[in-house]
Amino acid sequence: MDESSRRRWHTQASDWKQYRRSVSLLPHPHMVGVLDFGKPSSRRVCRGVLGQDPLIQPELLISEIPITKAALQTVIKGRKDAVEIIMGTSDRLLVICGPCSIHDPATAVEYCQRLKALSDKLSGDLCIIMRAYLEKPRTTVGWKGLINDPDIDETFKINKGLRVSRQLFCDLTSSGMPIASEMLDTISPQFLADLISLGAIGARTTESQLHRELASGLSFPVGFKNGTDGSLTVAIDAIGSAAAKHHFMGVTKQGLAAITRTAGNQHGFIILRGGTRGTNFDAENVKLTKETLEKKGQKQAIMIDCSHGNSNKDHRNQPGVAKVIGDQLRAGENSIIGAMIESNINEGNQKVPAEGPAGLKKGVSITDACIDWESTVATLEDLAEAVRARRKLNSGAQ
Repeated sequence: MDESSRRRWHTQASDWKQYRRSVSLLPHPHMVGVLDFGKPSSRRVCRGVLGQDPLIQPELLISEIPITKAALQTVIKGRKDAVEIIMGTSDRLLVICGPCSIHDPATAVEYCQRLKALSDKLSGDLCIIMRAYLEKPRTTVGWKGLINDPDIDETFKINKGLRVSRQLFCDLTSSGMPIASEMLDTISPQFLADLISLGAIGARTTESQLHRELASGLSFPVGFKNGTDGSLTVAIDAIGSAAAKHHFMGVTKQGLAAITRTAGNQHGFIILRGGTRGTNFDAENVKLTKETLEKKGQKQAIMIDCSHGNSNKDHRNQPGVAKVIGDQLRAGENSIIGAMIESNINEGNQKVPAEGPAGLKKGVSITDACIDWESTVATLEDLAEAVRARRKLNSGAQ
């Protein structure tokens, strides 16, 4: 090797070492493919990635924490009941009720036991599905949920979070309570979707093509929230998009990248959650939503979120919103198929104290504020009475 070739070889070897240091996700040189070391830009690729840790394969976690027979029956029945209400073959009201987010699995199980007893009591009029949200979208920054940071200490033990979350979902559904969860990313459903009876796409992600594609392949109904500004169009367009077949890049149960083909999800619906323009739970906004859905060729299936923009971000307003929903049901409004309520054992919310999660109050949200259990019972009983009134009115009309 002449001197010129030797210098060039050493330069390229040095560049490769620098590249490997900046791209920690590439464990072997042959994974890079063809790399032109003559271009300075090749040494600056992926400098935003500080490192990567192995993620457990979905199939391994599912094998480690398999769905129980009781849980499977709960999931299937929950999906069937939800579809019947959305498609108009059942006149019950679909109610998604539970904490804004779950940070303490033991308390979530206690809440579930209370909700299950109430659900059994009101089952003739309400189909209650527990809100079990494990991931939280943030306007800026903050705790992102049980999966992302299960110890609430910014250690981000995601593998632990997935294990804890799957075990929790198994425990909840094994007790006979179907659950609903937000579809915030495109990977976590591979670990958890077999335990979910209903999904939701949030206001910040309804317009995202990735989430519409994801919804098109889910085996349960999915609700799309209106935009943060109150726009209906993004949610209604999302319903149409999710109903179509899609081809996109995804991840298999073995954790491998793959081309995913979906059949389309015919059980999408809109969730009115209010927005920066104001609330949208009143009869006038419901009428506007019905008209817009009809113009877009979508079924008139509307769920109303009692929290977020509709409560003006004050949890104490949720029962009042539910009362307005009940009044519309009593007047014979059939397009309202459901309600969503943020509820916990105790009311309000709390910040994580300096001493960490050990200092948290039991049964109090660490994200959005919730109504307490007593208010939850009264609110659900009133909605059940409203369903009975609508049923009586409709039977009289026939």
